[in-house]
Parts: sequence; structure tokens; C-alpha cells
Amino acid sequence: MRIAFVSLETTRQRSSEGARRFERVARLLSERGHEVTFFCGQWWDDYDDTFTEDGLTYCGVSLGTAAAAFCARLPAVLAAYNPDVIHVRPRPAKQVVAARTGGTLARAGLVLEWFGDEHQPGESRRKRWVATTPDRLITPSEFVRTAVRELGAGTEQTRVVPESIDYDLIEMVEPESDVEIVYAHPLEEGANIQDLLLGLAELREREWSATIVGDGPKRAAYEQEAADLRIDDRVDFVGACPRERRLAIYRGAHAFVQTAYREYFATELLWALACGCVGIVEYQAQSSAHELIENAERSYRVTNPQQLADAIVEAGEFEFLTSHDKWKTYDHGAVTNTYLEEYREFTDG
Repeated sequence: MRIAFVSLETTRQRSSEGARRFERVARLLSERGHEVTFFCGQWWDDYDDTFTEDGLTYCGVSLGTAAAAFCARLPAVLAAYNPDVIHVRPRPAKQVVAARTGGTLARAGLVLEWFGDEHQPGESRRKRWVATTPDRLITPSEFVRTAVRELGAGTEQTRVVPESIDYDLIEMVEPESDVEIVYAHPLEEGANIQDLLLGLAELREREWSATIVGDGPKRAAYEQEAADLRIDDRVDFVGACPRERRLAIYRGAHAFVQTAYREYFATELLWALACGCVGIVEYQAQSSAHELIENAERSYRVTNPQQLADAIVEAGEFEFLTSHDKWKTYDHGAVTNTYLEEYREFTDG
């Protein structure tokens, strides 16, 4: 299958969860033997229009990130490429218009990848237009799917395709010892570590240790809060660890606590569940994290620090695991198959 991925900006210009997912999907499809080209603003320092990195071919439609030039040239470039499917991101909105035109010329279906972190406030009119344009609109969670349906996207038009993980990598990492409770998220305003720390403070009389994975502008404030609660000797802030270290921590931990205010998809929670952790999720109105554990036996949904503390205690009743086969359905290969099924469903039709 010939697939055109379209995004003016790549992770070189603007790295976000949605951008990283978009390029990862393109790369995984390329590794499966499909003909994949990523059409973008040229970011490499070369006279060639194309550049290959990590197995993915990038095609520079225009120099830099000038949206006007990129969108003016895109339809003809896509028509010449003659793809079976065009897969586009929603920002900037003009590139969706250009991709739609290119798809019409090439007689190719248009798939829109809407992660949730693409748009800025004040773009309501553009968001509504973008949400109703594609043949398929893919979101990472029901939480985001509900948001795009409120913008006018149809039920049959939208699909949920979750984030994916490398399950084989989990088995290759040795578990760390002396880890009981783990939390992972960038340490920013929305991390909401306060509720975790308050819950842990309720358990001062019990034996436990907690590891906080992540770094950010609020780290010093959270460390001070742990000290104010007199639990800093049992809470270890380890910073923004690479993936292998995170997996070692998760495999050695018994429970993973999720309290962040906003998650379009709770990827670190998914990794931890696959590493055998019991999942403890504090419900937040702007987070999809609770979706992951709706049908998971080894999990708890809570709404306040006291319930969180109770769940940590009860989690001790579950068997300690270093991996959990239930989450193999989220492996890169399985999720890539889901994308291919979506492409084939409407291209065959």
C-alpha cells in the first residue's frame, strides 16, 4: 500500500505527543514493507527534496514551515505521488484543505489523525471544519473522540486507535528492586502530584517507598511538598529517565498511580500495566486514563487522596508481576494492524 503522511511540521520543529505518535505510525508502516513518504516542510540541510532517517522517507514540499507555500504546492505533489491513502494532521487547518484537494486529484481517501494536543484556543471555527472533512478521523481515546464528535464529526466517521508499546522490550529489561509505588509524568502544573503525596501521607505508619519519574518546572515545588508532609525520605524523584530505565522501575513496582489532570492517552500508565503494575487511577474530567482500566481486574478508580491511599493498601493483595499478557493487544504490531484495517475498509469501499 502506498501511504502519504502529511504534516507541515515534524518533531524537529514541534515535538508533542501527537507529533511523535504520527511519525511513529509512519515509521512502523514503513518497516512493515509499505511505501510510506512523509510530506512536510523541509528541515534538513541539503539540496535534495527527500531525506531518509530511521527508515522513514521525508519529502520537502517547501522550505521551512511557511504554511502558504506548503499548502499551495501540496495538492500537485500528492497527485504526482498517487497514494492509496493520505494521512494528515489537523494543524495547520490549511494543510487539511490542501490534502483533501490532493486526495481528490489522486482519488485517495483522507485519514485525519487527531490526538488532541494540536489546536490552540480561539480556533473553534477551523476545528469544526477540519473535524468534518476527512473520510476517517482517528483519535487515541474515547475522551478525544467525544470532543471531535461535539465539533460535528460523525459517529461512523470516527475511530479510536490507542497508543502502542513495544511489548518485547519489556521482557528484555531487568526489574529494579526496592520499588513499590511509581508515578510518571512531566512535573508541570497539570501533574497533580499533590493528591498522590497526600494519599501517601495518610500511610505514614505503614512501610512503603515511592518513585516519581519525570522532570519539569514544578519539580522543586513537589519535592518541597513531600518534605512538608514529612515523607521525603521515602519518595525518590529520579528525573526524566530513558525508556529502558522506566521499564525497569515499572517491572519492579507493585502499583502505578495516575493522578494527572489531563491525558489524551495515558501512555505511561499503559507501559506500567504491561509491566505487571496494579493500576490506580484518580478520575479527572479532562483525562482518558480511566478508560484503560475499565475492564482490568488489577486496577482501582478513585476520586480523592483518601481513596487513593486505601487503594494502595488493597493493591498489596494482588500477586506481584513483572509483565502482563493482557496488554499485548497494545503492542506496536497489533496497533499497526488496526491502522491498516482502517485504511483498507474505506479504500476497498
